[in-house]
Amino acid sequence: MQFNGVVKSKLSGVGTSIFAVMSQLANEQKAINLAQGFPNFMCNKDLISLVNKFMNKGFNQYAPMPGLLSLREQIAIKTEKLYSAVYNPETEITITPGGTLAIYAVIEALVMPGDEVIIIEPCYDSYSPSVRLAGGVAKFARLQFPKFTIDWNEVKKLVTFKTKMIIINTPHNPTGTILTASDMLKLEKIVENSDIVVMSDEVYEHIIFDGVEHQSVCRFPKLAERSVVISSFGKTYHTTGWKMGYFLAPENLTREIRKAYQFMAFAANTPIQHALAEYIKNEDEYLNLPAFYQEKRDYFKKLLKGSKFKLLPCSGSYFQCVGYEKISDLSDVEFAKKITLENKVATIPISVFYHNASDNKVLRLCFAKDNETLEKSAEALTQL
Repeated sequence: MQFNGVVKSKLSGVGTSIFAVMSQLANEQKAINLAQGFPNFMCNKDLISLVNKFMNKGFNQYAPMPGLLSLREQIAIKTEKLYSAVYNPETEITITPGGTLAIYAVIEALVMPGDEVIIIEPCYDSYSPSVRLAGGVAKFARLQFPKFTIDWNEVKKLVTFKTKMIIINTPHNPTGTILTASDMLKLEKIVENSDIVVMSDEVYEHIIFDGVEHQSVCRFPKLAERSVVISSFGKTYHTTGWKMGYFLAPENLTREIRKAYQFMAFAANTPIQHALAEYIKNEDEYLNLPAFYQEKRDYFKKLLKGSKFKLLPCSGSYFQCVGYEKISDLSDVEFAKKITLENKVATIPISVFYHNASDNKVLRLCFAKDNETLEKSAEALTQL
């Protein structure tokens, strides 16, 4: 059956996400999947037991639209301990089915047709389409290759009277870099005396290395008062398939975002929220995460040391970017497909994270895998 009428889409020209494309290719080729960002190891069995416990206790109906208050209260306690930032759990914390939906709700609620949104690229691929769906106009600043640092003067030049939002992401997907306190202070200077909202995507907040503290916008009161912070339980607890996230924002922003969110999903998974409200009290689960993933990063780097890939800096997230200019002249998309087909390792080409497909011959590898997977993938990649 086929509809033969004219179909007009708000996202004409946008194809299937590169994550879905490369994961499907990996499945078809029975290749190791270092493409999509998810762990291939189990989450803590205690967390699974808690979810099962609350399912069996009958907590299987709708949760309140903003999320269970008990969970929001625990997030407020955690946020104050980590960042010395106080959020009211009733009016400033909202639970969502994943970080991506939170991002969409924020943009849909706050960006009006014609508003400009500054996006720093390469960037997570949901930002620009979400702006487009809201009728906004994306303006792009670029991280400086190869260290992927922000030129704040470039960002400042993009600011106009139409600028409604600036989107930042730290630790950064796809590059694995982080923003410093100095970065935050420069951003604070740019947005002062304006109506610009900052959306800070911090879903990898606990995956940061080398003893460095995560510089959340929550730490900077002048930024926090105009910022929405996105976070993710999936990244923290190795449960990306559960699609559980949340956002923090001042009450005046939260009120408007919730108006949009209630018509997108209304509420997130109830028994999982009950489980997380208990599980989050175990601080070691997230405080030990930096060491856990740093060990994996360092082991993977050691395994790739004999390869022809150039390993770029990785200070956070669970992604290692590598340059392949000594291996091939192919575009990064073609090279990623080639090594999936021939070497049975799926990766992500970085050009897809730029609005104009800028190609620096860099691939993104996910090292949130067990050691056996890292060893097998490294063995294949070092043969290139």
